[in-house]
Amino acid sequence: MADPTTYRPAPGSIPTDPGVYKFRDEHRRVIYVGKAKNLRSRLTSYFADITSLHPRTRQMVTTAASVEWTVVGTEVEALQLEYNWIKEFDPRFNVRYRDDKSYPMLAVTLNEEYPRLFVYRGPRRRGVRYFGPYAHAWAIRETVDLLTRVFPARTCSAGVFKRHRQIDRPCLLGYIDKCSAPCVGRVDAEEHREIVEDFCDFLAGRTDLMIRKMERDMTVAAEDLDFERAARLRDDIGAMRRAMEKQAVVLGDGTTADVIALAGDQLEVSVQVFHVRDGRVRGQRGWVVERSDNGTDGDVVGEFVTQFYGAQVDFDATVDVGTDRAHGESIPREVLVPELPSDAEELEEWLSGLRGSRVRLRVPQRGDKKALFETVARNAGEALAQHKLRRAGDLTTRSAALTELQESLLLDQAPLRIECVDISHVQGTDVVASLVVFEDGLPRKSDYRHYSIRHAAGEGHSDDVASIAEVTRRRFLRHRTDSDAPPPVSGEISAAADTPAQPRKFAYPPNLYVVDGGAPQVHAAAAVLDELGITDVSVIGLAKRLEEVWVPGDDDPMILPRNSQALFLLQRVRDEAHRFAITFHRSKRSKRMTESVLDGVPGLGRTRRTALVTHFGSVARLREASLDEISQVPGIGLTTARAVKSALSDEAPVPEQTPTPAPAGAEKEMTVATGDAGRGGDE
Repeated sequence: MADPTTYRPAPGSIPTDPGVYKFRDEHRRVIYVGKAKNLRSRLTSYFADITSLHPRTRQMVTTAASVEWTVVGTEVEALQLEYNWIKEFDPRFNVRYRDDKSYPMLAVTLNEEYPRLFVYRGPRRRGVRYFGPYAHAWAIRETVDLLTRVFPARTCSAGVFKRHRQIDRPCLLGYIDKCSAPCVGRVDAEEHREIVEDFCDFLAGRTDLMIRKMERDMTVAAEDLDFERAARLRDDIGAMRRAMEKQAVVLGDGTTADVIALAGDQLEVSVQVFHVRDGRVRGQRGWVVERSDNGTDGDVVGEFVTQFYGAQVDFDATVDVGTDRAHGESIPREVLVPELPSDAEELEEWLSGLRGSRVRLRVPQRGDKKALFETVARNAGEALAQHKLRRAGDLTTRSAALTELQESLLLDQAPLRIECVDISHVQGTDVVASLVVFEDGLPRKSDYRHYSIRHAAGEGHSDDVASIAEVTRRRFLRHRTDSDAPPPVSGEISAAADTPAQPRKFAYPPNLYVVDGGAPQVHAAAAVLDELGITDVSVIGLAKRLEEVWVPGDDDPMILPRNSQALFLLQRVRDEAHRFAITFHRSKRSKRMTESVLDGVPGLGRTRRTALVTHFGSVARLREASLDEISQVPGIGLTTARAVKSALSDEAPVPEQTPTPAPAGAEKEMTVATGDAGRGGDE
């Protein structure tokens, strides 16, 4: 635990101007960012009697090793700079508002030639228009099911669309007129896009205008005795009205606003937001976060508004949602909150600048808005209660597991950051490794890494010990390089001054480094750390056979009880590393085996080989293709096509499916289920 007095700047050296400050730890990682109207007053409060500080603040100042600040001209500039730094550094001690669950949205892929509608969860993407979020995925499907009879837009996946295009036959939705069947040419790309745009306009709130137009068309059709078309329009209007009824009118004056409510205790706070557009609730979102200090509800509102709307505007700046964004302005004209923050005027000015027009923060006092706010507040209270019921056991278990690991391994502190490495190969070929990261007992997928092993292994076998040593050396060489950099000096830093490059978030060391294996693998990793002079990282190995825990220097393994929470956590970490390694290994092996049969064909390099396999889908289909079909692939002439045909005729038949699996036992437990490989870079 660091002593804050060791890096406390002289009070007279701190300016009294508004500005933004950063606390850094001993590894130069930014752990907290804050803003202040008076930097001297605010920073001095952190160095008061440590026992009087909020527990989270006390932990922050004792973890930090330096503090620095930047002076700005106005409080609005401080607000903007604070948000930018929080987004850039992702400080550990700043409250981060992440959804308490993954809300489904209705996505429309306007970036495709034939846009499609589908239910989506996850980060937003460029060129895709989103509606929601909705409380349930079935609500989206019901809405789409009702509206596709009026707006028969495509809802199928790319694979289904391509298949029906090849067989020149529409799917069931095309036969029942719930899809305009662009796959078979019933409508061209321009006509289909008009259908999709009308669908988006309807969800954007232009409902009355569209219904009035359809009613006029229905009347005209009836007068012209075209009763079939009039009946179809009547049914379409009914479908549109039923879709509208699913969104209750909560504000009769057609107000567009966001309603924010809080519910919390001394430790946590639940934040709920209802997005009201044209008087109807179009979406709902929720968060449950820790309280950062003893601040008021107004302080929580200020933090939330800054992060939430800043992130929304960042998204709109990078995603093409069309010239008309009335479907859901990122920042509405009115934001209803339970309590105004102390810097409400600065927040309004900042939000108005982002929106381009006046934005007001208000506390609802009476009428429909007050009633709606009370509904949102009840939802916030319910979300907090559900969160406590759902997370109490899990939080207690993770805390117990980390504490048990600390006691069992005789560590100085609980291993809040655990990294685990695993090797995957088939009989010594395509040797790869994975490194996964757990923080506070939970996976941190943004820090995952995979490695292609560079050392030479003999044919038919692999040296796992050497692979572990190589991965360990490559992972910690970066850490040692950053550790050798000069430490920061407390004091003022000008915004224009040259500052050292920020160390990557993966460059600071773990508390516990786990290898998948027994004594040889553990000793190899420990030897590399000794060679690099790294002494603040504990190393252990987890062997699969009896789940023994191996510690460097011990002749016998440590056996943890079967019901040990510490053992369960280590197993989760090891299994995640194993899954991530196998996923990467399979992708490499599949690509190599698919294209290996075409190696050595004269005039066929990597680019043309990839083009051939991509065009036909597999080597088996390529073998069945004629010379004319092969020569029609861009970049493939008749001479090269003959060479390809000749090479394939000399080879044994290749199955249509994935290449034949390796013999049993050749691949390290390849039966482990694979899932999302996480977000990892190839080191």
